[in-house]
Amino acid sequence: MPRRRGRPIRSLARGVLALLLVAAGVSHLTWGRRGYRIVVPDWATRVLRTDKDAIVVASGAVEVVLGVGLVAFPRERRRIGAAITAFFIAVFPGNVHQWRTGRSAPGLSTDRARLVRLFLQAPLVAWAWWSTRE
Repeated sequence: MPRRRGRPIRSLARGVLALLLVAAGVSHLTWGRRGYRIVVPDWATRVLRTDKDAIVVASGAVEVVLGVGLVAFPRERRRIGAAITAFFIAVFPGNVHQWRTGRSAPGLSTDRARLVRLFLQAPLVAWAWWSTRE
């Protein structure tokens, strides 16, 4: 059976995406946990009926699970990719909130960095979707 073109690139892209998710998740659960609370909009705590810390911990756990799952369950790649795509879309309002309020979080301490982060969300969504489809 001939190798499909682009397969090694997609595999590498998936691996890097998995590492990015795990690293981001670990930061949400450890050193960055306190700082990431700033990103959580007040309305999210009302809608989800919990506090900002719980949302940060939950999002970190989801990132770790998705990153590990992407590598550990190759047969579920498409579903996990769809979940990652949905996750990236779901956290976008927090990124907008952080940009609008001008509050710093780990790695995002300037208005420019916060604005650039907004524009990186679409490529992240595309990356998650593309790298998990073959």
